[in-house]
Amino acid sequence: MKDTLQRFLFENLAVRGELVHLDATWQAILERHSYPAPVQKILGELMSAVSLLLATLKFKGQLIAQIQGDGPVSLLVVEGTSEKTLRATATVKEGHSNFSDSSLQGLFGDARLVITLEPEQGERYQGIVALKGENLAAALTDYLLRSEQLDTDLWLAADEQQAAGLLIQKLPDTEKVKSTSNILSFDVSEENIDLDGWNRIQQLSSTIKGDELLQLDAEEIIHRLYHEEDVRMFDAESISFRCSCSRDRVGNMLRSLGVEEVHDILKEEESIDVVCEFCMQKYSFDAVDAEQIFAAAVVHQAPKSEQ
Repeated sequence: MKDTLQRFLFENLAVRGELVHLDATWQAILERHSYPAPVQKILGELMSAVSLLLATLKFKGQLIAQIQGDGPVSLLVVEGTSEKTLRATATVKEGHSNFSDSSLQGLFGDARLVITLEPEQGERYQGIVALKGENLAAALTDYLLRSEQLDTDLWLAADEQQAAGLLIQKLPDTEKVKSTSNILSFDVSEENIDLDGWNRIQQLSSTIKGDELLQLDAEEIIHRLYHEEDVRMFDAESISFRCSCSRDRVGNMLRSLGVEEVHDILKEEESIDVVCEFCMQKYSFDAVDAEQIFAAAVVHQAPKSEQ
């Protein structure tokens, strides 16, 4: 069960859960970037968290999680799409090599957590909170409680080979949750729920260890934690690395700078070289390429015919 998201529900408990395991997707990031171990670990944890949050999206679009701070790590970004694709990057201040303090404050200093939802149709939403907590899971739990008013618990883990995470979430008492196939439904109406279920699932889930998240597959974890519960598992969903950069997008960015600024740069340099911070793909534009970019933007209107 590599690079998969596993969704599950607890019958009559008004609680849902998700497990994610990233292998090749996580390795695709590490192959393109060399980060210090503490930065690598928290980036893997944030990738796992975004994977889990993607399962809650009810629209086509993307979810972007950012940590912005004034510490040694100034920026952490993970972008995920409703198609279950991920890309990620981190920015470490130049010359900084001492990461003896791997706490959130030690890595990011005074920082904020930013979650952005960008649907293909509809309005963009952004939530911003101060980054607080003993670890990233605690910080995200605090964000979800304040922004979504939903009780949520997260457990995250990452090493140099893989990243993984577990999410449980208490559902509104009258919500009907459907699978992505719209075939199965789960009735959590007030008369059916186990009122102590949330507390019990929290206690069971809290026994999970980081090594277990990384080494066991979803079925083993669910059996180990919840073998006395009535659990419904949905079909596992694949997750993969994919970068959305392209030569056309970079060309549009250069076009937005304006023809004069681009020409000024080309007077100093033979070409404009742009490297994607996510996948490290390099795009080069010389003077001929620049002319084509701006020529394509010119709209030629046909002359009006005489009456």
